[in-house]
Amino acid sequence: MKQIDKQSSTKESQKQKIRLDRYPYSLVNSGNPEKLTKYFQTLTDYQFIFNKINHPEFGIQALIEDYDLLDDTQTATHPDQTKTLKYIQSALRLSAHILTQDKQQLPSQLLGRLQTINTPAMQTLLTQAQKTHPLPWLRPLTPSLTQAGGRLLRTLSGHSNSVQAVAVTADGKRVISGSWDNTVKVWNLETGEEIATFSGDADFHSCAVTPNGLTIVAGDAGGMVHFLKLENQGE
Repeated sequence: MKQIDKQSSTKESQKQKIRLDRYPYSLVNSGNPEKLTKYFQTLTDYQFIFNKINHPEFGIQALIEDYDLLDDTQTATHPDQTKTLKYIQSALRLSAHILTQDKQQLPSQLLGRLQTINTPAMQTLLTQAQKTHPLPWLRPLTPSLTQAGGRLLRTLSGHSNSVQAVAVTADGKRVISGSWDNTVKVWNLETGEEIATFSGDADFHSCAVTPNGLTIVAGDAGGMVHFLKLENQGE
């Protein structure tokens, strides 16, 4: 009996993984208008959002990318639904640095950033979050967090002291930050992922990227100038 239960659990886990992975893509590319409607419903469903963020093989960035699957024609023919999805995507992107550390803050983050969006789909999502989240959580009574859809796109978190210098590569894909925590970090601007860290002997006060995008130049409080290879460039 235990063997049967284990096999059943494995099959169910595999089914969930397939659904979380390819289901939104298959709905968008089916060519069936009814399945496109299902795509909108899926990405405004709290349980799908929660499960994808908490799955060990996916997480917050994979979920954020699901909201970019529509082509220009689909976006133009479904403006209201698309706008709702973009608000949710914006809220997830703003919350990514928090949810990466503590996924249980999902309902608090959504409610704090989206409760002023009064579309039926959005209100249904927030109601689901309040009723179905499995653990106790802090419920914002007001829109107390940075609101989705504004100028702030994403927050990068990783330094343990003040950030004193920031540089961006010419292609806009990498950000370099120098901090008083004696580190220079390289970030993927699209995903928020920390790509590499260089640790020095003193606080970093300045950084720049060479025009060819291959080298970081960073100056520290000890009077040293460091030349660092930019990760994944020029291989």
